[in-house]
Amino acid sequence: MAANTYLTGIKPTGDFHLGNYVGAIKPALAASHEYDTYYFIADYHALNTIKDAEELRHSIRSGAATWLACGLDPERTIVYQQSHVPETFELTTVLSALTPKGLMNRAHAYKAARDRNVAAGVTDLDAGINMGLFNYPILMAADILVMEGTHVPVGRDQTQHIEYTADIAGYFNHRFGDAYSFPIPKGVIDDSDASILPGVDGRKMSKSYDNHIPLFLPENKLKKAIRRIPTDSTPVEEPKDPDGSVPFQLLQHFAADDTVADVRKRLQAGGMGWGELKNELFEAVNAEIGPKRERYEELMANPEEIDAILRKGSERARVRARATLDRVRTAIGAA
Repeated sequence: MAANTYLTGIKPTGDFHLGNYVGAIKPALAASHEYDTYYFIADYHALNTIKDAEELRHSIRSGAATWLACGLDPERTIVYQQSHVPETFELTTVLSALTPKGLMNRAHAYKAARDRNVAAGVTDLDAGINMGLFNYPILMAADILVMEGTHVPVGRDQTQHIEYTADIAGYFNHRFGDAYSFPIPKGVIDDSDASILPGVDGRKMSKSYDNHIPLFLPENKLKKAIRRIPTDSTPVEEPKDPDGSVPFQLLQHFAADDTVADVRKRLQAGGMGWGELKNELFEAVNAEIGPKRERYEELMANPEEIDAILRKGSERARVRARATLDRVRTAIGAA
């Protein structure tokens, strides 16, 4: 059993945005210098929403290309495709035989889907809910446990995922712990201001709020998106509150400290307008994202390179997964 394994899954269901970059991608890349890191493209989780084969293929490659373009080193971090590690799904079967249905009934995603049916006046509360959604927490637990993950990054609103994984691992360990026990994973939660990027409306940046700025927007579209961020009508010459301004909050995540300090001073003194602030923000974001955008486009133009990296990473991941399954099979009496 390896210690301090940092594992995260990326569900390929849409393009990343600046909030994902600041809140998830950058911290995960930094973790690769402290932990053994395993990052996977959760394509079978995506089947709950993506039903088109070409869309799924594109999303898998786009997700992998995003992480690679942002600096993921596939030699340092094992990056793999979930569906290429069949041991995950065998472990899902084992864990399903130990997990109480009542626990699944209380899962947030399942309850939310039923609540939507209640709100819509649908009498069959399970209408439109597939078993993939219902069993989602068990597959997620298998993703983590098959790699013996010890540290898993989760948002404050997603702590139930890691709690369920700990519970499910506990069921197995209680029954078979004399022969083999899973490590109980810990959630790595960072909900500090430094990890939460505001959207254009001031709320946390999210596709569900439609307040996001896509990560790899072309330069001209990025400039337009930033220019459209709402600001108040304070005249250029009047003092302004930097911390009440979304563009300034965004600037703090992308500009150098001395630039941020200078802009703060100029806004508070008066004489700097919101338009000039947005120009500063565009320059800072484009300077950091521009080279990554270029690399992303190169990768997406060469899907064979992405596929080869995922194949190699999946082969490496399977070494770890097979060792875990061997121990599980022995523990349950199947080997």
